[in-house]
Amino acid sequence: MITDTALVLEGGAMRGSFSAGLVVTLIEEQIRLDWVGGISSGSTNASNYVTRDAWRAKASFTTFAQDPQFGGWGSFVRGKGFFNSRYIYQESGLPGAALPFDWDTFAASDDEWRIGAFEATTGETVYWGRKDMPTLLDVVTRVQASSSMPVLMPPVKLDGHLYVDGALGESGGIPLDIAERDGYEKFLVVLTQPRDYVKSEQGHDRFFRAYYRKYPAVADAMALRAKRYNATRERLFELEKQGKAYVFVPTRDPVSNGERRLDVLEASYRDGYEQAQRELPAIREFLGL
Repeated sequence: MITDTALVLEGGAMRGSFSAGLVVTLIEEQIRLDWVGGISSGSTNASNYVTRDAWRAKASFTTFAQDPQFGGWGSFVRGKGFFNSRYIYQESGLPGAALPFDWDTFAASDDEWRIGAFEATTGETVYWGRKDMPTLLDVVTRVQASSSMPVLMPPVKLDGHLYVDGALGESGGIPLDIAERDGYEKFLVVLTQPRDYVKSEQGHDRFFRAYYRKYPAVADAMALRAKRYNATRERLFELEKQGKAYVFVPTRDPVSNGERRLDVLEASYRDGYEQAQRELPAIREFLGL
């Protein structure tokens, strides 16, 4: 068990297929960090890491996208979201369903797991921990909330609050902030955009302000997203220079966040897995193994 390093997982919808390659490698090598945080698709990768489920880690971002209930424009028109989030996160994770969640392993683990979401009314970034998730439904609905992309997916209501994708929060979708607040000074960070990537301004401000007229904090956060995201990446690369972070980052352009073609997703997963195998000695050295 590694207790001095946090595993930090960026989101990016189907770009999580690349991240899954590292997650599977860590599971196969039995490399266990006792703190893992994820936002958006990073929360799915984090959940699979906590349950040590290598099959689910890969399937979540490859074969599962072929499920006819996964989503699409038909699903969007019916109000279920381009990604059918209720099916993806709640229904498919039940025992005997398409992508069953290993609740027994999760419940037996004492690792800390953090999931970040954005509270649509207040504009706060909310991070849930293990104590907030005593049941399977608590887990899957929080992963759903963290992953609910603006416009493309319906927001999630929990305990009287409305949540959208955690990528709109203060960290820009990379949960370094909560890892630091929880006391960590070393970080294994998995990004889903290349090292030279710089996020551009969102644009379409009038549309988003009209669409979220009842929730202006969401439109405000979307306008700030690029600035927040780029600032967090700059901080990560500075921590990397200081020897405090190992940044696992794609070496080629990633898939689009809405990609569903199986061959493309399988190739993205292989890129992540093969890169993780190449970098495994350096990762082990960073972790003190």
